[in-house]
Amino acid sequence: MTSTTLALMPDFLDPINLINSFGTLALLGILVVVFVESGVLFPVLPGDSLLFVAGMLAAGSAAAATEGADQANFQLWQLLLFIPIAAVLGSQVGYWIGRNLGTAMFKPDNRFLKQKYLDEAHAFFEQRGPFAIVIARFVPIVRTLAPITAGAARMNYGVFTIFNIVGALVWGVGLTLLGYWLGQFEIIQKLLEPIFILIVLVSVAPMFIEYFKRRRAAKNASNGAEPAA
Repeated sequence: MTSTTLALMPDFLDPINLINSFGTLALLGILVVVFVESGVLFPVLPGDSLLFVAGMLAAGSAAAATEGADQANFQLWQLLLFIPIAAVLGSQVGYWIGRNLGTAMFKPDNRFLKQKYLDEAHAFFEQRGPFAIVIARFVPIVRTLAPITAGAARMNYGVFTIFNIVGALVWGVGLTLLGYWLGQFEIIQKLLEPIFILIVLVSVAPMFIEYFKRRRAAKNASNGAEPAA
């Protein structure tokens, strides 16, 4: 990226640099990223923006091509077919990782995979049902941890699979088509960088909202315990 903002990003978080690094194997590279980010314990990858850029490239966006990803040789139908498949398979692997190693991975003093997260996830699935798997698909990091947590919480495998497929289709097809459609407009091509930033902000917003909700709940519980004491 020519912009200072995106130049500060690591190459593996810049979707155009990432696609360009794959060269003529761009389609395979995109599928590997989607597979890994969907549940194989490496959550910091540009899933949402990667699909958007891939859609723009499939539309023949001059803006994306001039940024460096001009070797991509995939077509829209390939993205719409193979991205959901890679997303489903990645989450299925994540589910079995959680199912087989979940109780060992989640520990009370673990920095990321805390036992309380497992307990909260189980309660979250009980409250919202399996549709939580679909919602999680649109939130970075959560997208990776949700299948693992579902497996560790012993969510019904058949139910998980159905909603995993639904989420993968809505996410994979939806974001790719959005990039394909918007990539045909010149004004969108000129606003490529702001769009990336907006995608990132919208994607991580639910995590910050949940963080502040937890802090408020903990503060209220602490204030309630003091008078009682």
